[in-house]
Amino acid sequence: MNICKRFIAGLLCGLLCTLPLAGAPQGVAQQAGQISAMIPAVTRNSQPATVKEALFWNDLLATQHSGRARATLTDGSILSVGSDSELKIVQHDAAAQQTTIQMNLGRMRSQVEKITKPGGKFEVNTPNAVIGVIGTDFYVSYESDRTTVICYKGRVSVTPQGNAQATNNSGQTSGNSNSITLNPGQMVVIANVIPPGGLKPSETPPATKQDTLLSTSLPGQLPNPHPSHTIRWVTIGALAAGGLAAGLVVATRGGNGTPRCNPNSGNCG
Repeated sequence: MNICKRFIAGLLCGLLCTLPLAGAPQGVAQQAGQISAMIPAVTRNSQPATVKEALFWNDLLATQHSGRARATLTDGSILSVGSDSELKIVQHDAAAQQTTIQMNLGRMRSQVEKITKPGGKFEVNTPNAVIGVIGTDFYVSYESDRTTVICYKGRVSVTPQGNAQATNNSGQTSGNSNSITLNPGQMVVIANVIPPGGLKPSETPPATKQDTLLSTSLPGQLPNPHPSHTIRWVTIGALAAGGLAAGLVVATRGGNGTPRCNPNSGNCG
């Protein structure tokens, strides 16, 4: 009887010990965000995607030639994906502020929430570069073995990988590494093959900046929330000139539309 009791007790103990393992979720997907807007055709893991569809770690988001997508991550960061693009959300941990995006093809604008936690990071990896930010607005594309990065706001760090090199670089290269820091208005192209003679460093041409903003914008999203100082001052100058001209007309006409009398002309009636 005692042997039988010990056997039953041991069997029950073994079953109880294995229950937590059997009931524990295995490989449960972690949500990274959702598709907040799109222009068909867009796929998630090779299946047609829909607005408000959840995105999870390791999801592959792709747009066809006529498609664009906007993904809002759980920390509030926004990814605006242009047409003919493909990216994987490798990781997005909002609590730890750990995000890694793999950009395989195409173009994307990232509006990233500021990183405040120790060890936090937001990285975009292309086949030949690693782009890291602290909290910024920037553009990245990968086409024809070339990674193009433009900083709209904040600061961006770009590090070539493998045999790739920086060209058309208007940023600052670190003296201890080949990492490049971009400030607002600066850009860099990372290429596997450098053209003979290379390219001269230059600020981002306004037309290029506007093109990249428009190529990733969707309805309801302003393509350029940060107008350049040049455009701003030209606008202010035009308004000021218009106001001055109107003032001169009013002064000439006496304020009521009637030409002002000139006593020396003899035409005062």
